[in-house]
Amino acid sequence: MKAFRKVTSHAVVLDRPDVDTDQIIPKQFLKRIERTGFGEFLFFDWAKDPDFELNRPEFEGARILIAGRNFGCGSSREHAAWALQDAGFDVVIAPSFGDIFRQNALKIGLLPVAVEEAPELMGYAGQRLTVDLEALEVRAPGNVVVPFELGAFERQCILEGLDEIGLTLRQAAAIDAYEAARPAPVDTLALRAAG
Repeated sequence: MKAFRKVTSHAVVLDRPDVDTDQIIPKQFLKRIERTGFGEFLFFDWAKDPDFELNRPEFEGARILIAGRNFGCGSSREHAAWALQDAGFDVVIAPSFGDIFRQNALKIGLLPVAVEEAPELMGYAGQRLTVDLEALEVRAPGNVVVPFELGAFERQCILEGLDEIGLTLRQAAAIDAYEAARPAPVDTLALRAAG
């Protein structure tokens, strides 16, 4: 996953509570196993409406989504986080998140920022916001600063671009040493001789 420190972008607002993962990426698009190609189906059913918030030309290219409470509730589909990231979003700001969605987002470097002030930040739709992971704050026009919290481990992983595989590979030398010091539980040479 790519490292993330800070993004400055205009913000798009989806002022709807309880947006579930089936609304983010409907089930009929879950046939791929790779993480790419889902962005075009983001909010598929809602996007058919020409007045849908994300269809507005002024929101094109936004990298920050501000949403209502309980964003990403529902099923555990990791495709929801993949679709948001594939559509170009780096950050989702909301008062609260579905826990599984939040964990899936963190695992791929999509930053879920939970702040009670999200409804006030919606007033900055189309304006440039900065989300700074190093400073743990959202900055809006008019010297508005909204601090947010993130666990130290999660923060460090995103700052360094480390997913679970990257974290494991950091221990490659220790893993190799451990395996070299212990005999294999099965004699694989005997299996080759028998075949």
